[in-house]
Amino acid sequence: MKKLLVAVLFLSAGFSVNAQKEKKVYPADEMKSEGKAVHKIIFQITTEDTLAHKALMKQLKNAFTLAPDAKLEVVCHGPGISMLVKAKSVVKENITQMKMRGVEFVACEFSMKDRNLTKDEILPEAGFVKGGIIEIVTKQEEGWSYIKSGF
Repeated sequence: MKKLLVAVLFLSAGFSVNAQKEKKVYPADEMKSEGKAVHKIIFQITTEDTLAHKALMKQLKNAFTLAPDAKLEVVCHGPGISMLVKAKSVVKENITQMKMRGVEFVACEFSMKDRNLTKDEILPEAGFVKGGIIEIVTKQEEGWSYIKSGF
């Protein structure tokens, strides 16, 4: 019995080492633009703190300063959905400017439902996703980098 247990442990350890060595490779043509890496970043905002909303806008501007070809998306869910609510947003103008630069802003429909918000109450610059977490995970699986915004 001990020999069987040792053999199973030995085989599983070898499998774990090989699994850790595998690295996901992304097609070079998707990751390059004019010879430079194209950064794809998904930001998550889950707070209604307006200082965090303003800080996120600054982060987006800074990202474009250093990487003008970056693809950026902001997922607002939980209390962070307030950043996209017409009646509550303190960064409406910034969102409009960032949208013109190609930033995607998306509202989580689960969070909207929890707060009894309709699509009409959300800024017109925003899109919608069924679930904010699944949107983030999907983007990460596609090679996007993840940034948690807020304090």
